[in-house]
Order: sequence, then C-alpha cells, then structure tokens
Amino acid sequence: MISKGVIYMLLATFVFAVMNVLIKYVPSIPAIEIILFRSIVSFVMSGVALKFKKVPLLGTNRKILLIRGLAGAIALIMFFTTLQEIPLASAVTLMFLGPIFTAILGIWIVKEKVSPLQWLFFAVSFGGILMIQGFDTRVSIEMALLGIGAAFFSGVAYNMIRKLKTSEHPLVIIFYFPLVTLPIVAIYSWLNWVMPVGEEWLILLLIGVLTQIAQYFMTKSYQSEELAKVANINFIGIIYALGFGYVLFDETFNMMTYLGMTAVLIGVVLNVIFKNKKRNEVISN
Repeated sequence: MISKGVIYMLLATFVFAVMNVLIKYVPSIPAIEIILFRSIVSFVMSGVALKFKKVPLLGTNRKILLIRGLAGAIALIMFFTTLQEIPLASAVTLMFLGPIFTAILGIWIVKEKVSPLQWLFFAVSFGGILMIQGFDTRVSIEMALLGIGAAFFSGVAYNMIRKLKTSEHPLVIIFYFPLVTLPIVAIYSWLNWVMPVGEEWLILLLIGVLTQIAQYFMTKSYQSEELAKVANINFIGIIYALGFGYVLFDETFNMMTYLGMTAVLIGVVLNVIFKNKKRNEVISN
C-alpha cells in the first residue's frame, strides 16, 4: 500500500516536470517575465489561502523569510534561463546539485557537520557536471555556471527554511517568495516587456498555477511522511526530463553525457541516504 506522503510527492514531481516543459514552450518570453506571471499567481493564491486560514501574512521571522524569498528568486531566474537555453534534462540535472549546496552551506548557516564520506559524494556529483559540460556542446560554460548558481541559491533558500523549522506556517514561507520576487521582476519586465501572443498567455498562467499545485503537494508530502521516505522521489524528475525532452523536443545525448547525469544523481542520492541513515541513528540512540 502506497502511503499518502509518497503519492503527494509523486504528484508534486510530475507537476513540476510538466511546468518545466511549459517553460520551454515559450522561448520568446524572457525568464524573468515568466517568473513575473508565476509570482502574481502564487501571490494571489497564497495570500487568499492565508487570509482564509487567518494566518498573519508576514510571519514573525521576517529577516530570514526575506533572505529565503530573495535566494529563491535568484535561483528561479537562473534555473528558468537554463531551461530555455539548454536541453531539459541537463538543466534539471544541474538543479539537482541543490541538496549538495544545502549540505555544504549548512556547515555555516545551521551548524551541521559534513563527514569526509559526504565530500566524496559531492566530488562525484561535480565530476558529473564536468562531464555534462565537456561532452555536450549545447551546454556552454556560461549556462553550466548559471545552473550551478541556481542550485547554490536554492541551497541558501533551503537552509533558511531549515532555520525557520516549525516557527512559520508553510504557506507563509511560500508567500514570501512572490512577495520578494514581484518588485524585482516587475521592474525588469516593465523595462524589457515582451508581449505574449495567443496561447502564450494560457501557458504563462498554467506555469503559475502548476507551480502552486506542485508546492502544495510537496508541502503535504513533507508534513505527512518521514523525510527519508519521500526525499529520493524527487529524483524521478530526471526521468521525466529525459522522457519529455526526447518526445517533445527531440533531445538526445551521447553516452558520456548520460554517464555525467548518472554521476550527478549517484552523488546526490548517496548523500541523501547517508544523511537519513545518520539521522535515524541519532533518533534511535
């Protein structure tokens, strides 16, 4: 019998994958403008939900919430840009470095230790990135660095969420993303506006709605299931990316690039398994 937490995470992962595909369907719209539409939808839906639940919109740990929102905004701008410029699976694989940066930054932000074995896992993942960039001419050094930057800032955002722990309502944390992002992307979009045409309006709206749905299911998953049981399900996203990329965008890769993607995932998955094992040992003791 599959638990509710696993079902929620499977749904979240699939919805995020569909959202990534839609971003590639609007290559003429700047990434920041896509984020503007996404943020407007998220701002409205999160704000209404918080008002309905009678939860204060601005929370209590506002400094940490602001940093989380800003880091998330930067990460998303970088990630959406790579989605538009390089193969879908490559962009998604680069973003999977997020847990690695979360662990490394956690040394200073939340004072968590990293064992020597984890550094080996990190090296395996970064070696995979070098293989992807080196053997796929569609992934320039600039785009590879942008993807790594997106993972880095997502690591900052996740550490801010960890500092918040249970002190803030999940919807407040979600709400701060559009709250911080909107002024930034609105100014840029106003100065560099590209008018959507025809079905692009619908795609932009769907990106915003699907993001909110995916975040909701992911939050529900983490609330209803042990982290160790659902965290690795995220990595199904690379399978979705490879499948959608092949079927919808005719994206294929050479063997060395596939090996590079595999190396990234092996390093990340081993790190997650190691951390979960250590956490369980602490709990059992």
